[in-house]
Amino acid sequence: MAEAKDIYGGIYQNLIDAGCDQQMTELCMTFVKEGQFSDIVPVLTRHRKALLSSVHKGQKQIDCLDYLLYKIKKL
Repeated sequence: MAEAKDIYGGIYQNLIDAGCDQQMTELCMTFVKEGQFSDIVPVLTRHRKALLSSVHKGQKQIDCLDYLLYKIKKL
């Protein structure tokens, strides 16, 4: 049984490391414990899209700052 706990622990930690909140983590772990792995896919796909959107927003902000710095240095 220790092996199953190791697997569950690894999945749990990966969800936390991926930035899943407590509610999402608990939902995914329920699916894991019930063997409903296919039900996890849409949940994690939505989370991935949200993270990617955040990355793109951050990149746009960095681009704006880079442009502003460029313009200021040319003054």
